[in-house]
Amino acid sequence: MILVTGGAGYVGSVLVNELLNKGEAVRIVDKLYFGDAHLKNIRNRLEIIQADIRNIDESVLDNINAVIHLAGLSNDPTAEYNPKANYEINTWATEKLAKLCKKKGIKRFIFASTCSIYDKGIYSQDILKDEKSEVSPRAAYAVSNYDAEQILLSLSDDNFCPVILRKGTVYGFSPRMRYDLVVNTFLKDAVTKGILTVFCGGEMWRPLVDVSDAARAFICCVEAPEEKVKGQIFNVVYKNYRVLELAHWVKEAIKNKIKMDIEVDYNYAKARSYRVAGDKIECVLGFKCIVPVKESVLNMYEKIYEYGYTDFLHPKYYNIQWMTLLDEMEKTIKQIGSVF
Repeated sequence: MILVTGGAGYVGSVLVNELLNKGEAVRIVDKLYFGDAHLKNIRNRLEIIQADIRNIDESVLDNINAVIHLAGLSNDPTAEYNPKANYEINTWATEKLAKLCKKKGIKRFIFASTCSIYDKGIYSQDILKDEKSEVSPRAAYAVSNYDAEQILLSLSDDNFCPVILRKGTVYGFSPRMRYDLVVNTFLKDAVTKGILTVFCGGEMWRPLVDVSDAARAFICCVEAPEEKVKGQIFNVVYKNYRVLELAHWVKEAIKNKIKMDIEVDYNYAKARSYRVAGDKIECVLGFKCIVPVKESVLNMYEKIYEYGYTDFLHPKYYNIQWMTLLDEMEKTIKQIGSVF
């Protein structure tokens, strides 16, 4: 059985479906910030444990052969909203879970990290980074993931096989949809406003990967021979794009469905920009990301209408908006008690 923490999330929902389709037994541990209604079609085929990753019981690891650890605060705004919780969830809880796995004899541990570790800002030297590049992450989200990586690698030995996947910015349709990721945001803006606004001249570089490719990469690292993955870091990237190029690909993908314009704002502000090499995972494991932005956008456009995910401004599609709303609700409930 495979344990997927954060299995009800944006990447997790796609990954769990892929695992089930391969005939794997799956257990999910998830806080369920966004509920589990989007898992209704597969709920009877998996086990769901609602829990805070910081406080999980050792019993969740019973009968587990491998862990894919996705749970965590998953972008800069949520990390900066509560840096303490961000570090507890993304770093400390990862260490705790890894040590529990090692204690239980579970060797394979795949960690979902981020390519934002490479970011040094739009004014930094434009160099293609790989897994051996020196990094000095700045933002709370990147720092928490990098620190978790270092802890996992320090635990690597004959009894524990950690694998680090640094994902590029993810795009594409998921049953737990998000509209706060750059490609997904462009699609949402195309549908709701007919205008794609590109900031900083669109000059920022970003490594991108489709959500289904990300899911396949995790499965690849579960199945790969231990000697090829133990203690290894792999970037998971389809291609590096400038943000302005992404806007044009979104426009191209759905030009026969929606008329839209692209507006470019040349005022410069704080922005991320980094390019990342993704060839190591192909050289070592034979894995290749295959879903381009254009294909993914067209699929996403069709799926959001099929699933009825057209209330585009609902906070549930935006991590920071939803987390802020839940936090405010929690404080209100503590003050007023039961609603009825």
